[in-house]
Amino acid sequence: MAIETINTTNGNGLHQHNSGVLPSISVKSLWKVFGNNPERALEEPYRSQSRAEVQQELGLVTALRDVSFDVSPGETFVVMGLSGSGKSTLVRCLIRLIRATAGEIIVDGEDVTQFDSKELREFRRSKMAMVFQNFGLLPHKNVLDNAAYGLEVKGVNKDERYSIAQEMLEKVGLTGWENASQRELSGGMQQRVGLARALAMDPSILLMDEPFSGLDPLIRRQMREELSDLQDEIQKTIIFITHDLDEAISIGDRIAIMRDGEIIQLGTPKEIITEPANDFVREFTQGIPKAKVMEISNIVSDPDVICFETESRETLRAKMDHARSDYAVGLSHDTNYLGMISREQLDAPGGSGVEGFHEMLDTTNSPVLPNITLQEALPLCSDDDFPLAVVDESNNFIGVATQRDLLKVVASDM
Repeated sequence: MAIETINTTNGNGLHQHNSGVLPSISVKSLWKVFGNNPERALEEPYRSQSRAEVQQELGLVTALRDVSFDVSPGETFVVMGLSGSGKSTLVRCLIRLIRATAGEIIVDGEDVTQFDSKELREFRRSKMAMVFQNFGLLPHKNVLDNAAYGLEVKGVNKDERYSIAQEMLEKVGLTGWENASQRELSGGMQQRVGLARALAMDPSILLMDEPFSGLDPLIRRQMREELSDLQDEIQKTIIFITHDLDEAISIGDRIAIMRDGEIIQLGTPKEIITEPANDFVREFTQGIPKAKVMEISNIVSDPDVICFETESRETLRAKMDHARSDYAVGLSHDTNYLGMISREQLDAPGGSGVEGFHEMLDTTNSPVLPNITLQEALPLCSDDDFPLAVVDESNNFIGVATQRDLLKVVASDM
């Protein structure tokens, strides 16, 4: 989904996220240190030392080190890294399953790190929900009761909680499975129940800790696609934890890559792939094709010839001869895209004036929006060498993407 953003850079060279609205969650200088007297790791000179140095000198493990980021409403924010990078510790700190050593977690103007037990309980019931890797279903309850369980704990009456749970099960594609038991469900279906249970609580923020990592590759890919489609509908703020870069790129609006408890790069999938911050990120992203993240807007160019619907064949032929072009882009006078005209169509018998113009138009190749990826655009290229017309959502013509430019990017990945 499209999030309107302005990316700036902080002192660490990380892209921060500044949009026109207040963030759903703002994490500020978050630390988590395991061991006795963990605050010592925040003092100099240890604060500036590496994780290995702190562990060797103090016997403390710095799981999170000065982590800061904002997440906008409706954004899917992916945190990824290898095992031991700190990503799972981070998500557990966000919902206070683990208490941070230092720092702030601001949600709706309140610091979650300062909540007492009553405030924390209400926060988990109303504003933030979590979907775990191991599904967490209750084996003695059927699908509907599992989906409604959080509402039951919250004290919602039976009719209302069943109604809400039924609606969420429908959203995740489990209509008809309400009375099934856990053992009758595949892994993907069990994860859908867990997601329905979280959504039933109507949280503003959804935390997902490697929710698909235990699934078979095919089911995992399907679940990614389903989550993306669902997010287009529900527009929740999602913080998604994964170690899989392909998964991160598939679902994330922005990605934070972690290493040794620190965020070492934060940016859009395109920025991560095309502008790696260091050798670690470059190696980490190796093998992910640029065509998967680059948008067609990056290769848009002006067409050789533009013609308008009131122009005659003679005028158009003169334009194409002058440009030595075999095609022209047909536009209305308010710059709406109408279709392509080939040299063959131009030379074929037909009428003149406006009527003749429309007879020549080839409208079989639909235009594309500028945010389509090159990977998605490649199969849309026509066999007659027409470029792809790129338009905005109002069908106003922006430019064209040629097969040659598309293939250049694809070839650079080989």
